[in-house]
Parts: sequence; C-alpha cells; structure tokens
Amino acid sequence: MTAPADPTPAPSTVPAGPPPDPAAARPAPAPAGPTDPPRLGTFRDPLPIPPVLRPHHPVGLPHLVHPNGEDRPAELRLQLRSSHRRLHSELPPTPLWTYEGSFPGPTIEVRRGQRLRVVWTNRIDTPFPVVDGTVPMTPPPADDQPGIDPADVDRAAALLPAWTVTHLHGGRTGGGHDGWTENAVLPGESQLAEYPNDQPATLLWYHDHAMGITRLNVQAGLAGLYLVRDEEEDALGLPAGPYEVPLVLCDRNLELGPDGRFTGRLLHKTAAPLPFFGPYTLVNGAIWPYLEVRARWYRFRVLNAANGRAYRLHLVDEQGERVPGAVWQIGTDAGLLGAPVPLPDGGLALTPAERADLLIDFGALAGRTLRLVNSAIAPYEGEPLPPGASPAEPHPDQRLTDTGVLEFRVAREPAGDPFALPARLAPSYTRLSHDALPEHTHRMLLLATDPQGDFQLWEMAGAEPDAAPGAEPTDGLVQLRDATGQLSCYRRVARTFDDTLNWHVRQDGWEVWTILNLSIALHPVHLHLVRFQALSREDWDVSGFRQAAGGTAAGSPVAFRGPLAVAPSDQGWKDTIQVPPGQLVRIAAQFTGATGRFMYHCHLLEHEDGGMMRPFTVTPGAVLDLGGAMPMAGAPAAAPTPATPAMPAGATPMSGMPGDS
Repeated sequence: MTAPADPTPAPSTVPAGPPPDPAAARPAPAPAGPTDPPRLGTFRDPLPIPPVLRPHHPVGLPHLVHPNGEDRPAELRLQLRSSHRRLHSELPPTPLWTYEGSFPGPTIEVRRGQRLRVVWTNRIDTPFPVVDGTVPMTPPPADDQPGIDPADVDRAAALLPAWTVTHLHGGRTGGGHDGWTENAVLPGESQLAEYPNDQPATLLWYHDHAMGITRLNVQAGLAGLYLVRDEEEDALGLPAGPYEVPLVLCDRNLELGPDGRFTGRLLHKTAAPLPFFGPYTLVNGAIWPYLEVRARWYRFRVLNAANGRAYRLHLVDEQGERVPGAVWQIGTDAGLLGAPVPLPDGGLALTPAERADLLIDFGALAGRTLRLVNSAIAPYEGEPLPPGASPAEPHPDQRLTDTGVLEFRVAREPAGDPFALPARLAPSYTRLSHDALPEHTHRMLLLATDPQGDFQLWEMAGAEPDAAPGAEPTDGLVQLRDATGQLSCYRRVARTFDDTLNWHVRQDGWEVWTILNLSIALHPVHLHLVRFQALSREDWDVSGFRQAAGGTAAGSPVAFRGPLAVAPSDQGWKDTIQVPPGQLVRIAAQFTGATGRFMYHCHLLEHEDGGMMRPFTVTPGAVLDLGGAMPMAGAPAAAPTPATPAMPAGATPMSGMPGDS
C-alpha cells in the first residue's frame, strides 16, 4: 500500500466494461428470482487494490509553518460520486455511490501527528442505487438468496436523497469533526473535518453515518480505509509495498431481472428483525477474488465492513483442511499487540467494524493454492466452531451458502525474504487490569429488547436503596446477582437516541463500562473517540429478565454464572467489542484527545438505524466542576477520587458493580 499518491482513483482490476446508460440506475420494480437462481463462478477475478491518497500541504508547498511555529494542516479534497463498477466478470456493471469513484474508497495514509483537513464534497448525481426490501422469515432462509418479489420492495427507499455524513471510525478527533449522524449534507454541499491523527499506528476506516439510513448508504458503497503510520511500526520492518495488502470484507446481494438473470443492481433484502446477510462475499469490491502471492511473508490489513455478517476466518488448503502455523495476528482495531498471536484453531472471528492486522507466511507453501474461508453462520452469536467440523463446509440453512472469501495462488519460485517474525511488537503496548487503573468512574449498560422485539441500549443507574422488584417486574428495574451473591438493583435512565443525555464524561478521565447483553443477538458495541481494552468477560444467566415486562421479578435476578477468558486476539486496543447473548464484558478507556458530543452504538447497521445508538459528551473537568455543563443529577462539584467517584446520572460507584474485580 505504498503506491504513489494520485487523486484520480485507479480502475478496478475487475473490468468495468463500457459505461452503462444512466437510466440503469433509476429505481425500478425488482422482480422475483427463479427457484434455482443463477450462480457466479468463484475465484475468477484478481483482487482489486484501492488507490492510495497521501495528503499534500496547502498551496502545493511541502511544508508551511505559521509564525508561532505550528505546522499548517495538510489538506485533502474528496468527492462523493456516482459510479459504476463491475463486481464480478460475469456481472453487468453495478451502480454505486462512492468516494472518488472507487469501491471501496481510496485508502488515505497519514503519519502520526500529521494534522489533516478533509473536505468531503457530495457530488452524487444519481438516484439511490440499491433495491431495498423485506421478506418473511422462512425455512430455508430466503433473505440471503438473490432476487426479490416486487411486492416485498420498499418503494420509499428509491426516493432517498444522497444525504451523507462521513465518520472516521476509530479516529481521535473533536466532536465537531466526528461526523455527527444528523449533520449530513446534500449534493452540492461539503462537510469539513479536521483529523489530528495523534494516535498510534493502526488501520481506521471512514464510512457514511447518516441518521436512520447508514445501512443503506454503506450498502451503496460509501466506505474506505484510513491508515496511520508511526515510528514504532516502522522499526519492525514489517512486509510493505506490494507485500502489504488491504482486505475489506463485506457481503452483498443482487437483483434479478424478469428473465432470471442478474441486472447488476445491489439488493438490500432483510428478514426483520435480522440484519442484512448477503450470499456473495466481496473483498475490496470484488466477489470471491484471487490473489497471486510470492512464497514469502505478507501483511494483510483486514476490515469487516459488512452491515451485519460476522466472519470467522481460517486458512485452508486444496482439500479444505486447516493450514497450521502460517497465520499470525499482530494488531487489533486500534493498534499493534505486544507480541504476535497465532491464528486460533477455531478461527479468527471479526464482527462488523472490527479489524485485524495479520501476517501470513507463504514461504513453505510454494506452488500451493490456499483459501481464506469463513465458517461463521448467520446470525452469529459467538458460538465456537464445533470440534471436528470443517471450516470450509457450507451451511445454507444458516445463511452460509458459500464459505469462500479469497483464494491465494502461491508462486512456485522461492522468494528471498529477509523478514522474520519478531517476538516483541509494540513496546508501548500495556495490558490493562482493573486494579492498576487510575481513579475512574463506572457505568452500566444493558443490551436489551423491548416488548415489541426492538433492540435497545439501556443506560442504567443505581436504584434507590429501598428499590426492589416485586412479584411482577417493574419496567426498567433490573436486579443483578454478582459473583459474591450480592444483589443490586439498577433503574433504566435512557433507552432511545433522543432520551435525555446522561453520560457527561470528564476530559482525560478513565472510565470502566460494564456491558451486559440481555438480548438474543450478539451486538458489536462501538465507542466513538476512544480506544479501550476488554478487562474481563463473564457468563450470566439472563433468563430472569422478562422482555414483555422490561425487568426482573423478585427471586429471579439476572445472575453471574462464571468467568470467561478474554482471548489473546481480543486483548489489544479496540474500538468495537463483541458482546454475545448472556455475556458481560467490562471495558476500560481514557477519554482523551478531544472534547465534544459523541456517540456509541451497536455496529450492526440495521440495529444502529433501528435505535441502538446513544450520545455522550466529553467536557473539560473544570467546566464540569463549575457546573457549566448540562445538569447532572447528584454530581458533586469535586473531581472524583478512588473512594468517592463523581456520579453523574447513569454513573455508578466503583464498589457497586456486579462482579467487579
């Protein structure tokens, strides 16, 4: 990924064909598909590599300095444009909304501390390019098959304007530049953002975040990678240039015409309340591509950019058997690990928005044909691959019709490769533990479902001392029994995006968030602004929570069952964390680097658009102490101490958390 900077995106290596008639992008009824849908060949097309953009300094000068000695920010101007790309050589060109005509968008590459101003200009000039519809839940599943009955198409989606706002996912940037979900712009308008890039080397990504339609805008093509480099990474001498390859994974579905053939248009077809699961796996915008590699080490920067599908990745040989010892993980969402971690036998699971920095040694595999495969059924709930199961075996009854992701074709000739896997990676990496944290505030978050079956984020506060559930549950009152047997009651203080803002965070302060999933679905929870680490995982019996009533009854608390291991691959710095059903995850973060209003949410985009999103603010401590922020019921004027932490609404003292350790 060290190609020269070029503001003009390179064409996809999958031939795009002649430009189609613009009328092809106009909304039209989507006919039903045949009983036996057409099939696409696997591993027919080479892997496309997105173009790389490296920022330039203003006025074309390599370096400008203000009189006070401060560097002027570098600048980039990116256009959101309508485009047509061929996703597979057997398909017609697909109408898309893109960044700079590329799907995924150009990879932006910066150095740590290189402040960057980006002008995101909306130049989209075509109707919404994706057919949207909902089908009934049926066995076998119909939502991951191509084609849709016209009666199931949502006609309102065809009228959507190109209303977009770009969020730098994982970026440490001010609230005014974070891409607030309601601050979207229409065609002809621009969004201005400034990114300090004052964070360790890592793989970020940018994508649309428009309120209520993120799932659709991202489906249309609005996503791309963003790389931060630093000296710590440079010192490792990791594979670079053509030996460092981005892998943007996602799934898509396709419309069928009246003749049962592919039209080329994308199809966002769901079976509510499930998120989107498509039958076709794309890597860098191509369906089931291949990559020719030399017999040497490669570095792969992997992003799960899917709406709702998880990928549990394995490297397998020609017979579908695992290839042991070849794959190592060296980084997570927000930076390098302290030491390399081998790929687990059960595969590496990435839920939407999670990233992995992988090294693969093809040195002993010359002349072989290998495949990266996905063994995660959909919906994925964090369950392990059963013992003895083949990771390459499809499960069409569980929305895994084809396990293929990417084929590697290893050259026969040996390659001179000076790289050796280092025993130590990032000297700056420190594994956090609860007892070693500075003074901090605790918060409690429940992932719950309302009586109508809608997933929600419940912000909880410690209930009054005399509060206790009765024989019948009280809506919003939940009793927990921790590992010591102690009972605690929590009262819901918010559950929708527009409820009162409760969580006012002190700038540079540390917080521990306890996230307990009472629902039936796995939720990848993403916090804007910060990176965090998972301190612990626990197994909880959530059967006492009564969804229809919204609480627990006397004698039936939600109860601790036992500790769970935090996998080595999950011990790095993160910005998105998997929370499976019945699990409690405790994360620690320092809210530093910026102030303003931010969001946290489930990164299953259909859940996010459905309401699993809440705001929080980060404010200088002196402002909070002066009472200059919005009211925080019960918050003392003094800064928190280990013994008596400040408790704004929704916060909980350190000693009052279930299973705190």
